[in-house]
Amino acid sequence: MARGKEEGVRKVRAAQTRAALLDAARRLFGERGYLNTKVTDITSAAGRATGSFYEHFADKQELLQALLGDLEDAADERLAAVEHPKDHDLTDRAQLREHLAIAWSVMREHRAIQVALFQSMVADDPASGRAWRDMTGQTGTLREHLEWLREQGRPLPGEPELIAAGMGAMLALTSYSLPPGGPYTDEQVVDAFTDLLLKGLAG
Repeated sequence: MARGKEEGVRKVRAAQTRAALLDAARRLFGERGYLNTKVTDITSAAGRATGSFYEHFADKQELLQALLGDLEDAADERLAAVEHPKDHDLTDRAQLREHLAIAWSVMREHRAIQVALFQSMVADDPASGRAWRDMTGQTGTLREHLEWLREQGRPLPGEPELIAAGMGAMLALTSYSLPPGGPYTDEQVVDAFTDLLLKGLAG
């Protein structure tokens, strides 16, 4: 019985340490960026020993992947909260804007993760193809809607995968570049990109 209790306490402490490391990394990535944050910075900010980091993550990149999981979960929750069939018409302004607004709000709420992902991607070997894999993987929902439009005989300016990745890259780089608090509001950004993309998709 005592052994089971000790095991339970260890699991709770391990979960608390993991959460503290993720919280500290998220905060530091937002303040300093991914490249300027060391593992020792994360453990110090989390109030944990350096060795504890490697009990949970192989390296900083693995920790970033865990944070990316949080971002993807947030996006999935937003989409689940609204009706989201495959046959959304992205040439309809309201439907296009809804998709962009969801993507933008998730990016802004998790800007520290976006910053870290972008810096990590740029620092990676450019020949690895990672940037393209990341972008196409993160824009699969947009690609599916664009594929549906093509199935309906609607003309598109290019391949659905390419267009979806371009839309995602435009939002991601803008979120990375635009500092919190200005100079443009979320509404201004979403409206501007909605109208810009609508011209390209609907003519």
